Amino acid sequence: MSEKQVLVTGACGEIGQALVQELARKGGYKIVTSDLYPPPDSIKPLVAEHVAGDLVYKVKTFYDYDFDIIFHLAASLSSKAEIATEEAHRINVEGTMQLLMLAAYRSEKYKKEVKFLFPSSIAAYGVPNIEAKKQAGAVKETEWNTPHTMYGCNKLYCEKLGLYYSKYFGQKHLDEKPPAMLDFRAIRFPGLISAFTMPSGGTSDYGPEMLHAAAQGKPYACFVRADTKISFMAMPDAIKSLLILMDVPREKLSHTVYNIAAFALTAEEFRQRAINAFPDAKITYDINPRRQGIVDSWPQDVDDSLARAEWGWKADYDADRFFDDYFLPEIRKRYGK
Repeated sequence: MSEKQVLVTGACGEIGQALVQELARKGGYKIVTSDLYPPPDSIKPLVAEHVAGDLVYKVKTFYDYDFDIIFHLAASLSSKAEIATEEAHRINVEGTMQLLMLAAYRSEKYKKEVKFLFPSSIAAYGVPNIEAKKQAGAVKETEWNTPHTMYGCNKLYCEKLGLYYSKYFGQKHLDEKPPAMLDFRAIRFPGLISAFTMPSGGTSDYGPEMLHAAAQGKPYACFVRADTKISFMAMPDAIKSLLILMDVPREKLSHTVYNIAAFALTAEEFRQRAINAFPDAKITYDINPRRQGIVDSWPQDVDDSLARAEWGWKADYDADRFFDDYFLPEIRKRYGK
């Protein structure tokens, strides 16, 4: 059985490194990666080829490749995107559209299915105020699609682009099926936490940041209020979800975008977990109004019933197992605590 050729963009990021490692562990894949930077040592031996540079200008390189699956992880994240909005749009939208056009072209020309896995985000949601956030509870995919950030707008638009290129691109009239065989599938991820890579400054990283600081004996000032609550997930569950969705037969999926959930915690609950694990931890609050506003616009939790029903999604790590079996043991080893 021949290997499937896989492209992973943004491979040097937290999700990218974990995904490449798991694909290599499973076997049967020739892994091509792309990022602004060379691959780190954690994945370098696992990669058949790496293309370094700005993806928007490098996509033309990939027209000579025969990809079966594309994981498009490269993005400018929420906090950075609010500072450099035009650059974020170029990276997040233009980069995605260029790859979608590539996948649609190859699938149509060679009459071959190309799967396109896209990590969307809870940033695609936008609730107007705290009271609405509390009343909304766990939101469905079709609710509150009014993002307050450039990153969220980019992600929501790219979901629609994926739907267009996979269902409507090339059609002549409504009764005719499009010739393209691009198979676009998106997951709206909650805040993701890895025990093996450092937080990258994302807007949801206050939880892991305080735990890393506590484990090192460093003080930490949390940039959101104590009552701030959003959904989180262990990185192994995020990778698991991508690989499960990758393998689901297309006929079983009636949607292109799915929520997934694991556990929802407040910043204070993270703080208490950190203090329980590291009693000398010094964690205070120093609210950043801009970042607070971003997190306040995200729902407290999401409803993942669609993913559970259509492709059997279920997280392995609830809050207790995440802390006790995954995150805390690893950062204790990392910092010798």
